[in-house]
Amino acid sequence: MIVRITDLLIKYGYQSKASDIHIEPRQKKVVVRFRVDGIMHDVLEVPKEFHVPIVTRIKILSRLRTDEQRSAQDGKFRYELGEEVSDVRVSIVPVTEGENVVMRLLSSRVRQLSLSDLGLSDHDFEKVKRAIRNPHGMILVTGPTGSGKTTTVYSFLKILNSKEVHISTIEDPVEYYIDGISQIQVNPQTNLTFASGLRAIVRQDPDIIMVGEIRDEETAGIAVNSAMTGHLVLSTLHANDAATTLPRLLDMGIEPFLIASTVNVAIAQRLVRKICQNCLESHQLSNDERLLIDEEPRIREMLGRKGYGGYEMLRLYRGKGCSVCGSTGFSGRIGIFEVLEMTEQIKKSIMKRSSSNEILELAREEKMTTMLEDGIDKVIRGATTLEEVIRVTRE
Repeated sequence: MIVRITDLLIKYGYQSKASDIHIEPRQKKVVVRFRVDGIMHDVLEVPKEFHVPIVTRIKILSRLRTDEQRSAQDGKFRYELGEEVSDVRVSIVPVTEGENVVMRLLSSRVRQLSLSDLGLSDHDFEKVKRAIRNPHGMILVTGPTGSGKTTTVYSFLKILNSKEVHISTIEDPVEYYIDGISQIQVNPQTNLTFASGLRAIVRQDPDIIMVGEIRDEETAGIAVNSAMTGHLVLSTLHANDAATTLPRLLDMGIEPFLIASTVNVAIAQRLVRKICQNCLESHQLSNDERLLIDEEPRIREMLGRKGYGGYEMLRLYRGKGCSVCGSTGFSGRIGIFEVLEMTEQIKKSIMKRSSSNEILELAREEKMTTMLEDGIDKVIRGATTLEEVIRVTRE
């Protein structure tokens, strides 16, 4: 029975397109919650007596110690759902009421994503294509945790992966296995860090290197030097927007001339929920939406430039809610992006150690589309809602 319950939880999570399944013990019950399109949903309650057997079953699947209940454990297992194979990453942490389990479903569906599926506009798509065709230099993808950075980098690797090149990655953890690519898992217990793994990769004669995340000065230095010596380096970084990425490297001790000569493009992104296309409807601007626009002068200015200054002509879209989207009005997610290309003017600005605000102004003068502008374009096209764009760009 416990085996069937655990199987059903994973199967239902997969069918609901959940990215994470949370099994949370409370005082008298166990709550199961799914994260769908970035938002948490309560799914069901399980009697408390089932908690330990379910956790034990998950530990057995993940090859974790079943007798250890006082320390955190991480593991993974593969789960077959018909023709689809899902990698499930497991994190178990002891809390006051028992053990909290979070299972991340890493579906092979994500591996099929192309750059156009991600939501890149034609203008930004051209900039990215120029950058990945370059045989050396750096492509940096930035954003907070959960903004889809890794998925974007994997999409680049998918395009670049061919028999003519050798691609190596160092990741923590390896989220998706890609045939034909050498992927290394960070392991602090054996002193295999991003920095030491990257040093080893450089000696493996790679053409393209992917570093899961640049977290410290040492990793940043080796990554920049690799890009200088004829490798194409792809990586992610924590920064709020594309313009902040460059001063962030300065903070990590990278010399301005190295940043100017190695970074090809900096991409910032967020994920917004897509309106369900099955129950999509248009509507005139509501009072709440007018208030949202009035509170954001930048949005008012953008709408004015697009000819919607008076709001009367502006029609927005929403999902009514149906069986396809579970009555939420949303189904799936799409990225909103800003792509900062390293032009001569931006290089000069970096050499002067300009602030992120100065770099942003310069990039906007050179016709860079900001994340907010990209989001508003998607709102007008009916891909997402105004509330979604404001929610993620305020983070």
